[in-house]
Amino acid sequence: MGTSEQARLRTVVSYVKRGGRMTVGQQRAWERLWPSWGTTVVELPEGPIDFADWFGRQAPVLLEIGSGMGETTARLAAAEPEVNYVATEVYEAGLGQLMLRAEQLGVDNLRLVHGDAVDLLTGHVAEEALSGVRVFYPDPWHKKRHHKRRLIQPGFVALLASRMAEGATLHLATDWADYAEQMLEVCTAEPALRNRHDGWAPRPDWRPVTKFEQRARDSGRESRDLVFTKVTP
Repeated sequence: MGTSEQARLRTVVSYVKRGGRMTVGQQRAWERLWPSWGTTVVELPEGPIDFADWFGRQAPVLLEIGSGMGETTARLAAAEPEVNYVATEVYEAGLGQLMLRAEQLGVDNLRLVHGDAVDLLTGHVAEEALSGVRVFYPDPWHKKRHHKRRLIQPGFVALLASRMAEGATLHLATDWADYAEQMLEVCTAEPALRNRHDGWAPRPDWRPVTKFEQRARDSGRESRDLVFTKVTP
């Protein structure tokens, strides 16, 4: 990925900074768990994260981008104890809620990063370090004039692919049909990725149905999944 594309990725952000305080429970979880579970992108030392040191073990590293309020992330991390599960999110309240949920499930294979995924991947994740990447229901930016702010763009997908090991999977999901088509087009055009299915992937039973996905169903919007594998171009 060229310098100009990196610059574009840093200037077109895919999220809006929202206000909102943490609840008492979220704040307590933050005070109790953040020192060992979490870090912010801006506080990371220069260079790639040593994931084995952070988790205290060698294991495949799976990155989830945009963990929201954590109802899916906590359950997925609990279901995959053999994986070093990293979740990145820009909203502190969401990270606080995720820690609450994970603690209730007895999760100990989860680490959290507060901040922009582009900065994390560009400056702090080594090439071919990830065994998988998940991006579930990113902000759809459904108005046409805002499509440029969508996360899944050619430059970002190229960046993701460069951080994925050969054979690693990129799993995307959205309930907005035009965004799903954009995801399919962008990922198909990336030479380092290959679609594992003929078009859409079946919706996996292991991914919990969140309240947001249920609302989409109630509104008549169908969720679509895509699963791509990192290959040698």
